[in-house]
Amino acid sequence: MKLKNLRKKIQRIEKRLQEGPKKLAKLKEKLKAAEAAKALKAARKSAARTAAARPAARPSSRVEKKSPAQKAEPKKPRARKAKRKLNLSPERRAQLAGAMKARWAAKRAADVGTPSVSGDDQHSAPESPQPPPESKQDGV
Repeated sequence: MKLKNLRKKIQRIEKRLQEGPKKLAKLKEKLKAAEAAKALKAARKSAARTAAARPAARPSSRVEKKSPAQKAEPKKPRARKAKRKLNLSPERRAQLAGAMKARWAAKRAADVGTPSVSGDDQHSAPESPQPPPESKQDGV
């Protein structure tokens, strides 16, 4: 490698190293600011929750009857993801439908043969505890 190229490479690396700490400091400041904003937001949220919960928990001296419309807040409708339409030909759709029906029939037949046994532990019925085996200690 030529000396000129080597010197240039060294200068570039030194320049990058000098800029590095500045960039790092800037990023650390941004991170601290973001964390502080997040903590402030969480504190406001929890304060709002506790403020909203206090009047409901504390019995009031005056007896006021609220109508059901006043008690329940209107729920916001949740936006559902649009289902992706599959571009299937009628033949392929019929083939898939047949395969699914066969799978369901096999599953139903397996369920009839072995009641309350599932493939995974999460949905299976809890097993009854078995009594411990009796030990032969008397008369030894």
